[in-house]
Amino acid sequence: MNGQKSNTKINNIIFFLYISLYFIIGLTLVFSQPFGNPPDEYNRFLIPQYIAQNGTLPNGYDEAIRIGGYGFSYGFQPILPYIVQGYAMRLAGFFTSSADALLYTARMVNFLFGLITAVFTLFLGKEWFSDRRFMWLFAFLATFLPQSIFLHTYVNTDSCCMMSIAIMLYGLTRGIRSCFSVSSCLLLSAGIIFCALSYYNAYGYILSCILLFSAYCLSLKNGKLFLQKGLLISTIVLLGIGWWFIRSGLLYDGDILGLKARDICGSMYALPQFHPDTRVTWQSRGCSLWDMLVQSDFINLTTLSFIGIYGPMTIVTSIWIYRFYKVFFAVGILLCITLSAADFFSRKSGRKAAKNLFPECSPGFRIFYHANMIFCIAMPCILSLYYSFTTDFQPQGRYVLPILLPLAYYCVRGLQKGFTLLETVFAKKEPAKKLLSRFFKGYGRFLAGICIFFILCIIVSLFVTVYGYAIPYYIQNPIAP
Repeated sequence: MNGQKSNTKINNIIFFLYISLYFIIGLTLVFSQPFGNPPDEYNRFLIPQYIAQNGTLPNGYDEAIRIGGYGFSYGFQPILPYIVQGYAMRLAGFFTSSADALLYTARMVNFLFGLITAVFTLFLGKEWFSDRRFMWLFAFLATFLPQSIFLHTYVNTDSCCMMSIAIMLYGLTRGIRSCFSVSSCLLLSAGIIFCALSYYNAYGYILSCILLFSAYCLSLKNGKLFLQKGLLISTIVLLGIGWWFIRSGLLYDGDILGLKARDICGSMYALPQFHPDTRVTWQSRGCSLWDMLVQSDFINLTTLSFIGIYGPMTIVTSIWIYRFYKVFFAVGILLCITLSAADFFSRKSGRKAAKNLFPECSPGFRIFYHANMIFCIAMPCILSLYYSFTTDFQPQGRYVLPILLPLAYYCVRGLQKGFTLLETVFAKKEPAKKLLSRFFKGYGRFLAGICIFFILCIIVSLFVTVYGYAIPYYIQNPIAP
């Protein structure tokens, strides 16, 4: 009983530190970045500014929100985050006319999205990891990757997208565990709505949720569950998103996604060097996708900016931080792949495997679940590749950041499997037991120490990035170029 109280107290302390760290770093970035310094913030801010000034949603063709040079606007795509920001700014406008105050109001909307993301990431970690040590490691890794928290500190739709993914995955996980209770269905529906109205690059998660819900009902051979809960989720989602796609269809001659209309707008108003028909791309030069990968810095820049490059791809952090994350992700995922394969093909070693995700479900469903998560990792990467190859070469990690939660899961799961194997093979031998007992009072304490070490590395990396590199840059460059 005393042990349980002690563990609860420790978890409460870590939770307080977790949330406090988000507030400290998040608010520092919200209020220190010059307007327009974060990637494409100036052009994105045009939409909430329009909503705040006019009280209505803009047409994508509206000159007031068109991007100079490119000729199109972000108004053709789903803009739910901008709508929230715009009306928040409109409300703030009753109390102040300060341009800075209105900008910070818009940014604070994303800061709150990020806070919700951090909380649901922690909830998700509790579902995915029964071992609280690895649950906390997962939560800190996913929340405090430098690029991850950066997304929640300026005007964009990416922040809402990341929130939607955390809510979707948590609702889906709870649904599988509870035979899709009403509360899990509501969470899943909310996540799908936020995703559908924020960012096309993450639509793979919506498809995966549909497939996994259907596969779960099929595995139970429960047609009633499929119809009842499927109808509930579908009705809520259609009510939540239908208005936007109907509006787009009416405004853009049946183009419910707005993609064709955006291209038409660009062809009408773009400058020659940005015109869709004359813009120089890897594809228009007659190069192959392989040529782009080997002749450009696409892979390197995407990897580095996935870890953390602030501003318009100008504020880098220490090379050791990039090395740490590269090794951390690579080792964790490699361990997950190799040890999972070993567990799948052979149980003769007798080692104690880390607890399977969804042990109550059939092996076939678990395989299908992981196949969907791999698809969710692959899809944003493929879309980013395709966009840079065919339209505009932009190797930016923020375009592939939707992969973060499943990627962090497999990384931490791999480490958990590795340390479980280490305990089986090494820690139970007498010399190792004596060593561990002397310095750590057992393997459990040793494992806790390792997780704490990695969490401290994550925190130090974030502080170095923000206070060692970003803030000095903002002080020296108070006005964005």
